[in-house]
Amino acid sequence: MPGNEAIIRELYAAGEGRGTDTEKFVSMFSAEGYMWDMATGVKFRGQAIGDSIARLANAFPDVHREMLNVYVAGNVVVVETAIQGTHRGELALASGTLAPTGKVIDVPSCDVFHLENGKIVSFHCYNEASAMQQQLGVGPG
Repeated sequence: MPGNEAIIRELYAAGEGRGTDTEKFVSMFSAEGYMWDMATGVKFRGQAIGDSIARLANAFPDVHREMLNVYVAGNVVVVETAIQGTHRGELALASGTLAPTGKVIDVPSCDVFHLENGKIVSFHCYNEASAMQQQLGVGPG
């Protein structure tokens, strides 16, 4: 069985741009596993996890998560990352849908994963949604 860091690196690879593999992404979670987008307060389970990743890839077809630092402590993996991409598709925001702007984002984020038996049981994503909105020209700047 691969180590916890390798599992998380594989998860990130499954969520990259045009190569997004939502089935694989979802399969890496335990049956009770979830992804919690802390910026919106929304917790995703099952196929909704894949749908969330697909929406991001549709809005940013070249989406990439630059892994800046990875920390592993037993069954916990913490990744400091930057979500990068070019806004080429519609993006759902709390204020409505944003048409493609062609602007590039580089959004700081920190992801905290808990794993058991090689599966993700929780994924807490702390992303700077306000930074993304500023970079897209729709937030205070």
